[in-house]
Amino acid sequence: MEEADAALAATTDQSGEITDATASAIAAIGVRIRGARQARSMTLQALADATGLSPSMLSLVERGRASPSIGSLIVISAALGVTMSEIIVDEPVEDEKLVVRSHEQQIVETAQHVIRRLIRDDRTRGVSIALNQYEPHTGSADRPLMHTGYEYGYVLEGTLTVEVNGVSHEIRSGDLIAYDSHKPHRMWNHGEGLVRTLWFNINHD
Repeated sequence: MEEADAALAATTDQSGEITDATASAIAAIGVRIRGARQARSMTLQALADATGLSPSMLSLVERGRASPSIGSLIVISAALGVTMSEIIVDEPVEDEKLVVRSHEQQIVETAQHVIRRLIRDDRTRGVSIALNQYEPHTGSADRPLMHTGYEYGYVLEGTLTVEVNGVSHEIRSGDLIAYDSHKPHRMWNHGEGLVRTLWFNINHD
């Protein structure tokens, strides 16, 4: 079973100092996995489908209750479109990063071929800001997804169809849409031109 592929975070088998450090590292890995997943508007079930791991095991990993194996980290990072080092390696903590330079912003291509530039992922305040580029006939997902948080989407160029709770909305250049991310939603470019959007995701958990 996949659950056997992940050992529960140790709490009593070593000294308290080492155990605390290990638990903190496991928790940090879980936070980065969840942040990457939510930044891509993926549910746990969608990530489970993409990796072959169970949603319950992935939930344990994201909550820092289980330590994923190297094999699990490889398939998880591949499904999220990030490198394994981005999940494992901790970045230095800064008091406040006032400017995020263009070359520092992470650019990924989703499974649906949407180009996503993550401008800022402020996990302390629960906000991620991304510039998304939709080529013709591409979108966020084949079917509507749900996750925690709230979203604001602003169209910079083109016309994007945003389906929220079964209702489709055509959002044109200069338009803004906002909705609770718990509602099933998906974005799609049905046109023949490029669509560029600025997306704000606010996570409440």
